[in-house]
Amino acid sequence: MTFPQNLHTHTVFGDGKNTPEEMVLSAIRSGCRSLGFSEHTPMPPEADPDGWTMNASREAEYREELLRLREAYRDRLEIFLGLELDVDSPAPSQPWDYIIGSSHGIWRDGCYLSSDESLESFVRNVREHFGGDYYAFAAACFQRTAEFLRTCSCQIAGHFDLAAKFNEGGRFFDEDSPWYRHAALEALEAAMERDMIFEINTGAISRGYRTVPYPAPFLLRAIRERNGRICITSDAHATGSIACAFPQAAALAKECGFRETWVLTKRGFQAVSLDEYLQ
Repeated sequence: MTFPQNLHTHTVFGDGKNTPEEMVLSAIRSGCRSLGFSEHTPMPPEADPDGWTMNASREAEYREELLRLREAYRDRLEIFLGLELDVDSPAPSQPWDYIIGSSHGIWRDGCYLSSDESLESFVRNVREHFGGDYYAFAAACFQRTAEFLRTCSCQIAGHFDLAAKFNEGGRFFDEDSPWYRHAALEALEAAMERDMIFEINTGAISRGYRTVPYPAPFLLRAIRERNGRICITSDAHATGSIACAFPQAAALAKECGFRETWVLTKRGFQAVSLDEYLQ
């Protein structure tokens, strides 16, 4: 099986486990025709105590390595240079092929509360700073995401409902509740103002937190009803997850009314049939 593309890829320049070249070779073995790298942009020390983002001093090295790989593998794989820009990161100082806009946490009581780090920190953050109210935490995450996506210079909205990463099976809150859906859909409207592409992200599947991708089906249907666009990504942090659950993501997109996904080319983003992820 071959796949058109993955645009969400991390390496040892950030919190990934493998080098860019190892990820390139894995993409070729996985049947990807093109690969985009999207390292985490630098964040304030309070939000990055463990160094999971790319150090600003390595950005030039990162760019140089990707350009080397683009040339070295040009006959086997098309490579794109990108970043995953966090709401707490400074704007990029130079142009990139594309940028994914993501929010990985919020600020509360002077503390940075990650919605992505671990199950243990997620539970602790909600208990200590939201009195155990998971709906309030999710609403705060959606509000911050909306404010960011409304103004950022990004082409792709990353893992839009990351607040539900550890909520498989409704463990902490009911994603069907009107309260939760109102907060999510209100944030969605803000992102839709920018005509952004929403990624269907399988990263939490590869790491064992979820059995379905982001965003939730009700959000995908809302994107489709508003004539929004999608792309399929794996948020890969290791070689084994470059094309994780791509057929599942494509099938979900079809169930929600989509017939095409968008891939980056040298001429910009173009639509391709979802069937290319199912053959």
